[in-house]
Parts: sequence; structure tokens; C-alpha cells
Amino acid sequence: MLRKIRITLATVMFIGITLLFLDFTGVAHCWLGWMAKIQFLPAILALNLIVVVALVVLTLIFGRIYCSVICPLGVFQDVIAWLGKKAKKNRYTASKALSWLRYTMLGVFVVALVAGVGSIFQLLEPYSAFGRIATTIFQPIWKLANNGLAAIAESIDSYAFYSVDVLLPSFGMVLAIAGITCLVLIPLAFANGRTYCNTICPVGTVLSFFSRFSLMKIRFDADKCRNCSLCTKNCKASCIDYKTHTVDYSRCVVCGNCVSQCKFGALKYGVKELGSKGVKEAAEEKPDTSKRSFLLATAMVSTAALAQEAKKVDGGFATIEDKVAPHRQTPITPPGSLSAKHFAQHCTGCQLCVSKCPNQVLRPSSDLMTLMMPTMSYEQGYCRPECNDCSEVCPTGAIKLIKPEEKASTQIGHAVWVKKNCIPLTDGVECGNCARHCPVGAIEMVPVDEENEESAYVPAVNESRCIGCGACENLCPARPFSAIYVEGHEVHRLN
Repeated sequence: MLRKIRITLATVMFIGITLLFLDFTGVAHCWLGWMAKIQFLPAILALNLIVVVALVVLTLIFGRIYCSVICPLGVFQDVIAWLGKKAKKNRYTASKALSWLRYTMLGVFVVALVAGVGSIFQLLEPYSAFGRIATTIFQPIWKLANNGLAAIAESIDSYAFYSVDVLLPSFGMVLAIAGITCLVLIPLAFANGRTYCNTICPVGTVLSFFSRFSLMKIRFDADKCRNCSLCTKNCKASCIDYKTHTVDYSRCVVCGNCVSQCKFGALKYGVKELGSKGVKEAAEEKPDTSKRSFLLATAMVSTAALAQEAKKVDGGFATIEDKVAPHRQTPITPPGSLSAKHFAQHCTGCQLCVSKCPNQVLRPSSDLMTLMMPTMSYEQGYCRPECNDCSEVCPTGAIKLIKPEEKASTQIGHAVWVKKNCIPLTDGVECGNCARHCPVGAIEMVPVDEENEESAYVPAVNESRCIGCGACENLCPARPFSAIYVEGHEVHRLN
């Protein structure tokens, strides 16, 4: 029963979180957005103390069920491990915990988190790792399948499906990282189950401290045990030693496989029965105080730590040459991120906002210090003032929820005119696209020579009104570089 309940809950959570990244209609977030917000690190970065405390209490009562039910990367590994079990049954063995590796990886993670080195802590954070896999590998497949159904529906005059643009970032940095992650995770999970969770994952290491003291545990009844070893051979966390009747509760993810495999009723999940004989528990041994102090300090530091390219579409009906992103001295961060510093401190690079951006403005950064964190660029679209999708889906508080009316007055950057690219000067024709389409009226066309009536008209930018939405840059007909582009602001400000 324990295993069936765990599998049911894990399936619901895994499908729900995956749909958050795959869905391009915006419907999934209305119903399932809370699933992203109950992930451990996003909750810490968002200072969502209710969720953090709830997850800790959940672990203290039931053990590390977060890892086997809530964490999408953990459930993904369980799926791979299940396939491995089909290939070879009873393949696991008991092994000692690689504590030195676990605590080293946790230390590196915490230092990177505090120092704001996003490229490191994003690689280790499990929810973000799964987000990259879902966005860059699963989502294109999902959209291609949708487009196939749309083509079939169109052939029978049905509008049940509609075609969408598919992101196929063949040489994208994030795709490469997601691919490498899969190349590491899949073989490990296929052959050894939860090796990644119990050696590299920082969230698993933090929760392992609390799980040592959980109220409900997998417990041995030595009188009933016949040393058949089935529990050990089916423990994907390699934490059960049938010879000594011990369980390493710091690694146990309460999957229930051992209980379901035991034919003699020697294993049970529950509260310790007083007076029971022959019960030996590794977790009840006197814990290493140095490790405990280290983990406590790490948990406190993690909780307090606040020191932290592209889809292809036609811009119109007859694009002759693709636009090239300009070199921006200051990258543009989304409205609601408050500042570049705040964004770097809180963003885990999970790509949820990238997958949800309907205007194709957000894409992962390739800069080493902000690697995989979303940045804004306007080759394929612009940031429409009425859209606040990214702020609605962000689970970490990196992009604060911002209303459309507030967004319309938030300056995330300002437009800069590039004289050498401007069509009225290079081709001698009238243009004015940037001024016509500026949603806040920050651009005015003025004559180059006020004393000459036939002088070409070029844009003049009122920086105090410009909000950096990128409509001017995106709709500028100059190719490959726009004659007007947006420079970001380190700190956002209100008009």
C-alpha cells in the first residue's frame, strides 16, 4: 500500500510539473502553478517560509518523501530505474554513504549560492535541472506532436488544434547542458537507482539531515527476517544492509520497494513499537556531531542567502535576413526582477519563464556568471506591456508578480539610436516604424537638419519615458542590426 500511494502521488506531481513546462496555452499554470512553488530551493529563494517549514516538518514526520514524490528530477530517475529493473531484477547492493562527496557538493552549492555564481548552483539544483530537460528536450517534441495533430485537424476542417512555432536550439548552451545532464543521470539511475540524489544533489543532502530523525521509518523486525536479501537487492538508494538489519535513513527516500518485496513481513513503515525485539537502526546510533553542525549551518546559510539564446519565427511575411542581437553593455532582465543583482540572487535557471514567454523575448544567457539565467532580447518579438506571464510563473521570487499597469511604467532599459544603420539615412527613404509602434510615445521623428525642409527624419528618444520594451528594436526594418536597440538598466525604476 505504501508503494502504491507513493507511486500515485509521484505520478500526479511529475505529470503536473512536466505539463507546466510543456504547455503553451497558459492553462496549465492556472491549475498547476503551485507545484513549482513547493519545490525546496525555489521556496527558500522566494522566502516562502510556510512552504520551507512544511517541507521540513513533512520530512521529520515521514522521511525523505519529498525526493520520491515532489521532486521532478527524483521521480524522473525513478522512471529510469524502473526501466532498469525490467532489464535486470534484484540488481542493487548495499553501499556506504559517500559522505565526503555529499558534503563537498553541498558546500560548493552553498558558496555558489551566496556568491551569486549562478552557473554553478543552477547545475546542481534538481528542480532547475529537470526544467532545462523539459524545456529544451521534451517541449520541442510535444510541440511537434501538436503540429502533427494540427495538420490532421486542418485537413478535415477542424480547429481542435493549432500550429505553434517549435524551438529547436540545436547548438544552444542550455540544450547541451540538459543533454549532458541526461547522459549522466540516465545511466546512473538505470544501473544504480538514486546514486545522484545521495551523492550530488544538495537538496537531498540537506533533507537527509532531517530524515535521520523522522518519526516514521522503514524498520526491521529481526525475528522475522530470513536474510533473503531481497530488501537490499531492491533498494535503489543502496541504504539497506540485510546482514546487520540496518537502514541508513539519511539516504532512504521511502519508496516502499523493500517493504513490498519482503515475503516474511520483516520490514514495516511506521512509528517504532515500544518493547519490540531485534530492531536495529543505523539512524539511532549517535550521530556525528561535526556533520550535524555542518548541515545545520548549511541549512541556515541557504535559508538566509540573498547575496545572488533563441526561438526562430518570421517577424513578418517577408523577412529577408534574420536579425542579429546587438552587443548590450548591460543585459536586460524581465520586468519585476527589480535589478540585475536581485535577479542573479534568486533565479535558478529553471527555464519556466522562458517556456511561458508568448512573445519569444526571454532566452537563456550564455554569459558565464549568469549562465542559463533568462535574459531579454528582441530579435523575434518584444515585451508587450499587457503581458505579465513570466512574473506569474516564477516560483523563486526572482521575477516578482507585477501587474500590467505597473509594468507599463517600469523602466527596464532605454532605447539607443544607431545612426549608421538607420534606413532614412542609408537608403534615403522614409521610415518611422519605431516612433509609430512605441507603446509609450517615447520616440519622436525629427529632421536631421532643421533648416532643410527635405531633410531625412530620424528618431529621437526620450529616455525618461522609454520603458525598454523593445518594440522599436524588434520592428525596425534595418537588417541584420537594428538602427535602434535597448540597453538594460542595472536597477529598474518607475516612470
